[in-house]
Amino acid sequence: MSLRRIVLRDFVIVQSLEVELGSGFGVLTGETGAGKSILIDALQLALGARSDSGVVREGAARCDIAAEFDAPASLGPWLEEQGFPSEEGLLLRRTVDTEGRSRAWINGIAATVAQLKALADGLVDIHGQHAWQSLTRADAVRDLLDAYAGVDTGPATRAWTAWRQQRKALDAATEKQNTLQQESERLSWQIAELDKLAPQAGEWEDLNAQHSRLANAQGLLQAAQTALNALDEDEANAATLLHRAAAALQAQAHIEPQFASAIEALEAALAQVQDTVHSLHQYSRHTEQDPSSLEALDQRLSLWMSLARRYRRTPEDLAEVHAQWKTELAQVDAALDLEALQRAERAAWKIFTSALQVITKERQKAAPKLSKAVTASMQTLGMQGGVFEVALLPLDEPQAHGAEQVEFRVAGHAGATPKPVGKVASGGELSRIALAISVVTSRLGQAPTLIFDEVDSGIGGAVAHTVGQLLRQLGKDRQVLAVTHLPQVAACADQHLLVSKQAVGRQTQSTVQPIATEARVRELARMLGGGEQSEISLAHAREMLAA
Repeated sequence: MSLRRIVLRDFVIVQSLEVELGSGFGVLTGETGAGKSILIDALQLALGARSDSGVVREGAARCDIAAEFDAPASLGPWLEEQGFPSEEGLLLRRTVDTEGRSRAWINGIAATVAQLKALADGLVDIHGQHAWQSLTRADAVRDLLDAYAGVDTGPATRAWTAWRQQRKALDAATEKQNTLQQESERLSWQIAELDKLAPQAGEWEDLNAQHSRLANAQGLLQAAQTALNALDEDEANAATLLHRAAAALQAQAHIEPQFASAIEALEAALAQVQDTVHSLHQYSRHTEQDPSSLEALDQRLSLWMSLARRYRRTPEDLAEVHAQWKTELAQVDAALDLEALQRAERAAWKIFTSALQVITKERQKAAPKLSKAVTASMQTLGMQGGVFEVALLPLDEPQAHGAEQVEFRVAGHAGATPKPVGKVASGGELSRIALAISVVTSRLGQAPTLIFDEVDSGIGGAVAHTVGQLLRQLGKDRQVLAVTHLPQVAACADQHLLVSKQAVGRQTQSTVQPIATEARVRELARMLGGGEQSEISLAHAREMLAA
């Protein structure tokens, strides 16, 4: 399981490039400025790194990056769950245009950058050329130990956030007790005033409709009676006239068939008149003037208007305001209950400290193991007798990430007391310590491909040969790719890729090609001679390869 192939189109200074990668230990070498890290940068983009328009080669519309891997069996369920075909290989592709817009695909199916990132940790582990700088940063050191120990700080972080919220609520309530008490009394009084009215949603409109009917009852009854007279009760009423017209036509319908439709229309009209007469009789019987009900409605509407004016709200809003004040009162009363807030804060703190205890135990268990492993690795990197120590220093106040600060300490030689790495180690020593840590942590990782981007900076001589042997040894278990400027490291590689650049017209282009035999001897001689090749450097290069 490894990285098989990388294909680039119009990426930075690469017009077109396809590189086949083998198993074992491979190196990328080339002159300064040739773009040795271009493949690493492109791979990181294919794995979901942040992009911008600057990665597009000048004059091109977009860049295109594809990385093909052997698909680890462990990714099968994830691919299926996300809707991607699970195949023998895993093809990641990403494009970026001159506007900075990015698109991505997984096995030919459109994907998000977040999905690319989700795959990254299970495919490639990259150790950057400035890895030593992180040894002096508290957060980076802590993260490194946690990654080594498999610590998950997520539960503690969430518990810390929950506790902080409870603490803020308690502090705010304690500080504002008088204000909250006044607020509670104000809301209680206002709610009591509205309780007298007990407004219901939609009631204001119903009350106005009822009041309008009662206030106009006499006119409404008169209108109904007038309509009844015209339709049914006057001597020449509508019902009688319609019946008379229908009867006249009916008498002659056997002679004139066209009368049938007119008769049908008159009978329908008569039926509607009779229905209307029935409805008006019902209305007249059930409608009467009710001064007492009208007075009651007047009083309720008057109270409603008075309260609306007092609280500067529209009458329609009173029911909603009443409910809102009740909710606010419940919240204020809860804030006044200091005992309940204290119980909640103590419970949240207990959950937080329990999560911290788990983290502390895991760090205490992992710290001596990491110390021992890195110390052993230092002995092979020119720091014989040196000691590496992971110290856990209790914090005055626990933080979201834990109850202790993690500090890396080192003693450069036997008998010395380990001290913080940033204070006692030189740049070269820091690089070697960072490499030792990278090697140790890489052995524990799950990614099938390890990439070291000039982590051998500051190393030379016999130590450089040891680094090469170390990386070659790692290559027996997993695919290892290193960007290096050291011939001793390059000579140990199973595959050697040469990065070169040349001027094409007004543009500079970079290429990568595998080299072997004499071409590899010449490249090692160049690295040995600082750019110049001599018989001595060529002979030395052959000796290094033979060894």
